Formats: sequence, structure tokens, C-alpha cells
Amino acid sequence: MKAAEIGRRFVDFFVSKGHTEVPSASLLYNDPTLLFVNAGMVPFKPYLMGELPAPWKRATSIQKCVRTLDIEEVGKTTRHGTFFQMLGNFSFGDYFKKEAIEFAWELVTGPLAEGRLGFDPNMVWVTVLGPGFHPDYPEGDTEARDTWLSLGVPPEHIQGRGLKDNYWHMGVPGPGGPCSEIYIDRGPKYGAEGGPEADEDRFLEIWNLVFETEELSTVRSKEDFDIAGPMKTRNIDTGAGLERIALLMQGVDNMYETDEVFPVIERAAAMAGKRYGADHTDDVRLRVVGDHVRSSLMLMTDGVTPGNEARGYVLRRLMRRMIRSMRLLGVEKVSLTELLDVSRQCMHATYPEIDDQWERIKDIADNESESFERTLNSGTQLFDMAVAEARAAGSNELGGDKAFQLHDTYGFPIDLTLEMASEQGLHVDETAFRTLMDQQKARAKADAKAKKGNLQDAESYRELRDRGETPFVGYSELTVPTRVRGLVADGHVVDHLRAGQLGEVVLEETPFYAEMGGQDADAGVLRSDAGEFEVIDVQRPVPGLVVHTVRAGGELRPGDEVQAMVDAVHRQGACQAHSATHIIHAALRELVGPTATQAGSYNKPGYLRFDFNSSHGLSAALKAEIEARCNAAIRDDLEVSATQMPLAQAKGMGAMAMFGEKYPDIVRVVEMGGPWSRELCAGTHVLHASQIGMLNLLGEQSVGAGTRRVEALVSTDAFEHMAAERALVNQLTGTLKVQPDQLTDRVGALIEELKVAQKQIAELKAAQLLAGAPQLVSDAKDMWGVSFASKRYHDVDAGALRTLAGQVRDQFGDRSAVVALVGGSATKPALVVATTRAARDRGLNAGALVREGAGVLGGNGGGKPDLAQGGGTDAGKADEALRTVEYAIGHVVQG
Repeated sequence: MKAAEIGRRFVDFFVSKGHTEVPSASLLYNDPTLLFVNAGMVPFKPYLMGELPAPWKRATSIQKCVRTLDIEEVGKTTRHGTFFQMLGNFSFGDYFKKEAIEFAWELVTGPLAEGRLGFDPNMVWVTVLGPGFHPDYPEGDTEARDTWLSLGVPPEHIQGRGLKDNYWHMGVPGPGGPCSEIYIDRGPKYGAEGGPEADEDRFLEIWNLVFETEELSTVRSKEDFDIAGPMKTRNIDTGAGLERIALLMQGVDNMYETDEVFPVIERAAAMAGKRYGADHTDDVRLRVVGDHVRSSLMLMTDGVTPGNEARGYVLRRLMRRMIRSMRLLGVEKVSLTELLDVSRQCMHATYPEIDDQWERIKDIADNESESFERTLNSGTQLFDMAVAEARAAGSNELGGDKAFQLHDTYGFPIDLTLEMASEQGLHVDETAFRTLMDQQKARAKADAKAKKGNLQDAESYRELRDRGETPFVGYSELTVPTRVRGLVADGHVVDHLRAGQLGEVVLEETPFYAEMGGQDADAGVLRSDAGEFEVIDVQRPVPGLVVHTVRAGGELRPGDEVQAMVDAVHRQGACQAHSATHIIHAALRELVGPTATQAGSYNKPGYLRFDFNSSHGLSAALKAEIEARCNAAIRDDLEVSATQMPLAQAKGMGAMAMFGEKYPDIVRVVEMGGPWSRELCAGTHVLHASQIGMLNLLGEQSVGAGTRRVEALVSTDAFEHMAAERALVNQLTGTLKVQPDQLTDRVGALIEELKVAQKQIAELKAAQLLAGAPQLVSDAKDMWGVSFASKRYHDVDAGALRTLAGQVRDQFGDRSAVVALVGGSATKPALVVATTRAARDRGLNAGALVREGAGVLGGNGGGKPDLAQGGGTDAGKADEALRTVEYAIGHVVQG
């Protein structure tokens, strides 16, 4: 049975039990604690945590997930995959433990002919919370155990386990409760008898049923936490691994051999001329390819582009690990697009949006392949230098720090470094490498924990949110009489604000737009009988709640009546900029292509920036055309309208949506010129495009692989900028005594004249510098049979230093000699060291010597044994650096 059918059976079963089918959220779900959705419950967190009332009593979903914490284990085990699909059913204060277990048993063991999964009941094992682990369950979770027994599960197939395995929480304050896990016995060939306690490869977990019953106040670890009390409503949150169920139902050994992954492995094996199953090492590499290709495809579909930070870094790492695995399989030129297309054929039936994004995905993949080829070349140079240094030092070991640098800077996994080192007859200090890797992982975990800790600050906001939502009435009103619902200061709910104090105010309703969707927050004041309160920021810290950061002009208490007054000029500027982002988006899609979709934006009065998906920059002519198209739309006075409608209807009309945004069932669609610009948007806008005034496109640049950014000014800011440019042109034409249309030619001619003059000056300086080479040889100091020529130069670049060092070295002929020269600038000194063959025979390595001297300058260096270069930041220590090189020479030659 194919994975897609298994997922369909799961959803259809729960729909038949009164659950609402909820589509998968994007992998880029807007959660500040996560890079990606990593569990099926993530989109339901606001409802499970009580931040928002659930729109349904029962729900079911197939949620796309990505986890990369155990990326190094991918391909080596049956359980580790970076992309997976989590099947889930959820109850929000409706049914509970007994019904959840009965549903699971019916679906898992029911007949295939009736739409169930058909597992043999005798092969099912379950775990529950055991006795003695939790104060509220001294005998363990007897209700869960008794329910399983009532369904016919033998007592010996029910194992009690501790909090680590059978108690669930999020790792931060919030809901928690015992859980019950379902395992399938795969048979003796997969491991030992004894149930999940004995072997979790043989007894494979497929489903975890979580029974949320209590609110946790403090969480120190998986097994160490404090309980604040029972939850207001008991919830059910379950997660079943689609890939794990598929491998069992398809009769394969691991998740990589299921129908949604294995075709990629087969294609990769064919490209490499390998046979899957013939060699364990090759099989691991092929499984890495199969897993990472699918994960990369799904991430790019949801809008991620390769980069050096956060989500982009994860995608880049996956793609590069896949490329490296193919290289280790013998494929030097990897066709990412070919492999991604195989994965697309496997996945697009379930996720048709892949086809919509395919052209953009191919573009990104081709560019990343080319980029990594360059990176491999750079990394190989570092590797070659490390090998040369090891051999010069008489060692057959490559340092763990070098292996880690290759991994961290160039993305070389340890297996690639090991392979390359073995080819050179070296081994790698893996222990040191692993230590550095563990330190990096510890830093990453600490950072993730710190991010999760930020959720604790939301407790005060959740308390205020429990009193009701904050309706936004600012689409039609800028001044509203309202009442203070609550106050927050220093992270706590307070009963008053004092004059001069900075605090946060929650109102019964508000005309202030909170920063959201790229639009900056409104400005204005709250006015009461006690004084005026300047609104300096407006945010939504939890869904449904708007907080106004104010500087208090008097005393304010909950219940006080205030006039909430938005600054009309500021709002108009925000509307102009936000509407202009929609116009730029439409112009880009029209002129660059339909794949030039929004990847982020920010706008405030007078200014906007807009990120869009594209691997190629905009030519000057295209930028001018885009600017002209935007201003044409403004001059055409396109009508701007906003309409509320169901999400499905909006998508059916082709309304553009942002990746990663979670939209409600009823959405707001903003249109300009009908279908020309149609987007889901909650922001504020002008009523007619002409109210924007004008748009001045400032420039365009790359902000990551596959993502470009344009910046623009609008309205009076655009006019003032153009006026300033006109004044500059007038000044230049006056100075150069030419007409405006002659200015470009005149400046170009001056630049060419300057280049010629600079080249002549450089040649004269170089000739003058090289003329001093004989004197350097003559002034060389004799040190234990080694001639040492050194000198400090001012404002001589590194290239000229290398040329001079090489010439001086050559003039020493067969003599043992070292040349050390310092130049560069005051802020960026450069050190060059050159050695003759006779000096190298005495153990004097230019790379080692330059590192000694560069360390004094506050930097580092390297190079070949005969010529090396380094640098730093402290030119004041140039003489000391030369003395350090001199001391190092003495240390080597004296033994």
C-alpha cells in the first residue's frame, strides 16, 4: 500500500469519527521557537496551550515535518529521517483517553477491506506510564492500561515505562500529560525478544497518544518539571509516523525503501553505477541521498532558499551532504535537478504545490550545485594546505581542528575528509573533531533552549488574552473611545502605570495596527483624564491580543476610559508604502516571471523593501522597466479593495499568500486593478493607487541564494530623493562644464584617465621597490648559517610584497635564506615570508613561520613551504612580528 493511501485512510477514518480535516501547515510555520515544523501538533499549539479557543472540537491532519538534530544518523538506522509526515488526531476538551485508545486500536488492527490498516493484533505492543514515576499516578496510568486490556491486548504486551518515554511536554511551561505508545513487532530477524524495553528496532513505534491533563510551571528536563495544576480542559494530541507505518505495510526494512523515497535511491544508484544492497557503505550514502533530496524538495517548495543562516543554512547543508554523498559514490558532476524531479513525481500527488514551484526549485538547485562546486574547490585548497603542513611536520595525522574547519566553513562532512585524507595516506584525529562538534551542538542546544525560554515571558500576555481578544477597528476609524483592559510592566501584569513609566496597555478595542505582515506599527497617543500616553510600539505577543507600548504621561489603571488616537499622517504613509509593496510584487511577477514570489517584506512611511524568489539579479534596463510599470499603475489610479471571504475561495481566485503564514478560515483579500494584484493581506492600504504619489526604486541586491531584495521610496520621500539626485547632477555638470546628457561620457573618460595614472604610479612604485632587492640581500643577517632578510614597508600591498620577497629569495641562489617583509595598511598589515630550497631542507617552512608572525599582528596566515602570507589588525606590532619570525628561525635551526 502506497504512503499516500495510508495517509488518506488515516484522515478518512477520523473524519468518519467526527473530526475536521485540517490541511498541513507550511514547514515555515510562524513559531519563534522553531526553524521548521517538527511535530504534527505544532500548528495546534495555540489551542492546546489555551492561547486561542479551538475552532473545532475534533481535528485530524497530515502534517509535513522536518527535524535535523540527528542528521548524522540519517541512512545508518531505520528510524532517522529529516523530512517526515505526522498523522494526527486531536481533541480539544472533547473525548479523552478511553476513546483515543479505542480509535487507535480500531484503525491499526481493523480490516484493510474496511479502510483500516490491518495489522495483526498479536504483533501489537503498547507502553504506558509505569508506577512510581509521577505523584498523580502512583500506580501508573491504570486507565490507559485497563483500556488496552479491555480491547484484548495481552498483559505481557503492555509495558510500563518512565517519564522519559511515557510522559509528554513541550520542554517549556505549558501542557503536559502521560502518553501511550503503539509498537509493531517486526519479528526475530530484527532484534531480541522482550518488547520495546528490549529492542526498539525490532519493536518499531508507530504512534504516540498523548493525554494532556496538567499545566507545567517549570521544566528543567524531560523527567524533571513542576506542575502548576490541572488544565482547564483535557486534550488529546496524537502523532503517527506515516513513513514508519509505510515501511511495515510495504514489507521493506527501513523508511528509505518506501515508495516515496526509494525511487530516488534507484536513480542515484543508476547514476553512480552501483547496486543498492551490494555494499553497506554505498547503501548508507544512497539512503542519505534519498532522504535529503526529498527534504530539500519540500523545503524549497515551502519557500526556503539555501543560505548561511537559520533555515537557509539547514537547506544548504542537506543539499551539500547529498552532493557529497554522490561524489563519494563516484559521481563527480551531480544533477540535482534530475534527482529532485524523481522525488517530485513521488510527492506531487499529495502536495500539488510542488508543481507550482518547480521552475523556481530547478533554478535554485542549479545555482546551489554551481556554488558548491566553487566551495569544494576552496575547501580542497584548505585541505591541501593542511596535508602539506602535516607532512612538513613529519606527521601522518590531520588535526581535528582542520577537519572541523572544513566541516564548519566549507560544509565538508567528516566522511568526505576521512576519504580524502586516506587517499593522501593520512588519518584524521576524529576524537578532537568529535569534541569540537559536540561543543558546537551544545551551543546550538543552549541557543534553542534560550529561544524556548522566551515563551515563559508570554504568560502575562496569555493571562490578559484569557479576558478576550482585542478587536482591530482601525480599517475605518482612527480615533476610538475605549477602555483599558489590562496593563503590563517589566513582564508582569500590574494594577497601574506611573507617570514617566514605560509600560504596555491592552485595550477593549483598538484602531492601532500592530506590526505584522511586514507593515510597521502605527504611531499615536492614548488620551485620558490623567494625561497623554505616547504610543511608541504596537505588537501581537500572542494570537488575538494587541499590546500598546506607551510612555506614561500620567497614572493609568485597568478600567480607565481613554481616547485611542492614531497619527493620521503616519498611517497614511504606512498605507502608501504597504500598497506600493503589492504593486512591486505584481510588477515583478509580470516582468520577471510568475516564480518571482514574495519571500519577505518590510514597509514604513516613505520606505519599503521587498524580497522575492529569484536566482538572477535584475539588469539596469529591467529595474527601470519595473519602476516604470509601478508608476504606471500608480498613475492609472487602480482601485484598491478589500474583501472578506473563505480561505478556499481566496486561493481558488489565485490570491497570493506568504509561505509560512497560517491563515484563518475567513481571510481578507486585497485587490488592485482586479486580478493584476490579488493578495491575502490584513494590512492597511490606500483607497486608490494614485494616493501613493510616486515610487523610486533605489536598488536591488542578493540577500541569499535564490532570494533578491529591492528597496524603494514612495510619496514625498521618493520626490525628495529624486530632487536631491537632480541637484547632484546640476552640481556635477557645472563642475565638469558639460550638459547633463554628456555627463556619463565625461565621467567615464575621467575614470579611464585615473586608471591609467594609477597603473603608471603602481608600476613606478613596483620598480622602485624591486630596485631595493640587492640592498636587502646585502643587509641580510646571518643566523647560524641562515641568511635572514627583513624589512618593514608602509602602504605596500600584499601583491607587491610577494613579488619582492620572491625576487630577494631568488638572489640568494643556493644559500640557505629566509625573507620576511611586512606591509599593508595601518588597519590591515600584511606579512610575507619566502624561503630558499636550502632553508627548507633545514626545516624552515614559510607557512609555519608566517603563522608565528601573523599571530603577533592579531591574525593568521598560511601558504606553501616556499612562500606564505598572513595578516592581522595591529600594524603597530610589525617590528615585533619580524622579530618573532627571527626567533622562530633560531628555534628551528638550533633544534
